[in-house]
Amino acid sequence: MLLKDKRAVVTGAAQGIGRAIALRLAAEGARVAVLDIHEAAAKAVWADSEPGRHLGFACDIADSKAVDAVFAKISEAFGGVDILVNNAGIGRGPNDGSDQMYAGIAERSGQLARGEKPTAHPDQMIHMSDEGWARVLGVNLTGQFYCARAAVRLMVAENVVGNIVNIASTSAASGEGPLHYVTSKAAVVGFTRGLARELSTRGIRVNAVHPGATNTPIMGNLPDEMVKAMEAAIPLGRMARPDEVAAAVAFLASDQASYATGSVLTVNGGQYFA
Repeated sequence: MLLKDKRAVVTGAAQGIGRAIALRLAAEGARVAVLDIHEAAAKAVWADSEPGRHLGFACDIADSKAVDAVFAKISEAFGGVDILVNNAGIGRGPNDGSDQMYAGIAERSGQLARGEKPTAHPDQMIHMSDEGWARVLGVNLTGQFYCARAAVRLMVAENVVGNIVNIASTSAASGEGPLHYVTSKAAVVGFTRGLARELSTRGIRVNAVHPGATNTPIMGNLPDEMVKAMEAAIPLGRMARPDEVAAAVAFLASDQASYATGSVLTVNGGQYFA
């Protein structure tokens, strides 16, 4: 077991990539606390597990007080934290122009397919509300900061040589996707590298994973034609499975990656080389 007796926290882990990560870390011997906006879904991850070994909590990671409170509960139950996986993320916010952008993409694609001169545009920013922008940045970037701060405070207090793995996205390098999402994921890379340098004197490693298109429920929010275009552009010919991303996270969180910090591991089927 790569992570025997380690104490891990995985955010946004009730479904998709996060759930796969939580289950993989548990399979590698770690005790795992799952955080998700929905408490019942977080607890359901461990429905078939040994009672009390793993935990599930409701937490809006964009709320710093909620983050500090839940990490205090985790510390009380586990005695500390060795691993944090910052996975929670969203691709849409209220009135963020996503509907207009996807409609513009679909219309422009149709015009091109018919041999017409395209007049439609994939506009998002001109329709983006302040609230929509702030919500996505609040979860995807600021939420990672809040969780990392809480975890590092516990690590430092216990003199733990821990690990942080931040989930970014291939979109950070390619620029493809909703504007606020791309911006947040690009910032995650900078956050990862800056924090890796800061924490290096304590031996705490900080790395990131760049997943490409992955077969998760979030794909259900995208138009079918966009999903098909994604798959067609992937050299390996398919989207990733969540467990394939989880395997990369488990590696970075383990001693097998003991000399990796500030790194970004790309898992995208060759779609984009970051």
